[in-house]
Amino acid sequence: MSEKPPEEARYEIKFVADATRYHELERWILLNPAGFRTAYPPRQVNNVYFDTPDLLAYAENLSGASSRSKVRLRWYGDTRRPEKTVLEVKRRRNHLGWKHHYAAGPVDFENRTWSRLLRDLRSSLSPEGKIWLDESPQPVLINRYFRQYFESPEGGLRATLDFRQRVYDQRLKSRPNFRNRANLPDTLVVEIKFGRHDHALGSEVIASLPVRVSRNSKYMIGVGAIAGPLQA
Repeated sequence: MSEKPPEEARYEIKFVADATRYHELERWILLNPAGFRTAYPPRQVNNVYFDTPDLLAYAENLSGASSRSKVRLRWYGDTRRPEKTVLEVKRRRNHLGWKHHYAAGPVDFENRTWSRLLRDLRSSLSPEGKIWLDESPQPVLINRYFRQYFESPEGGLRATLDFRQRVYDQRLKSRPNFRNRANLPDTLVVEIKFGRHDHALGSEVIASLPVRVSRNSKYMIGVGAIAGPLQA
């Protein structure tokens, strides 16, 4: 689906650091002149990433395509039977990112096969959500991590700090796999997000961050962990 970035599209700049720098980076965020403050309590984030059978979304990201999409089911908390889930479609056009959200029903990862889960999920989605799921019907991986949320006083700048990421391979699995975890380096991901009208302030914040900007995608890293590097 081709689409121009909407007005609310944001720049999303990511930085990756070793997990040992957690306290340093948390302190940098809280003491930054932009005035970041805690926006929400920390929470666990869970995602099922979907793709085509030939991993088109992975290939587009790997090749650096200027326009690309990722489809995932998201829920929060340490549960495998979430009452509320959301199908998110993460869109990207060059450096701008935005999301479509489609409410989905409760999901029982404990007692359902993937075929049953997909049927239940599809039946709970809006017509547009069904189209996205039908275009990317293959569950590839589940990732889980903890996230802290920060924002500037006016809300124009946001920062997140992700840590303790875990990835579980779902390819060729008849049921959701939460047991066999892939090997991942122990890293932190800092993401700074800001709208087009806050570009100047966002650039100042990025320039002062004590780690280098890095092209980072949890989905890309997850596929690399479960399958090794694939060719574009």
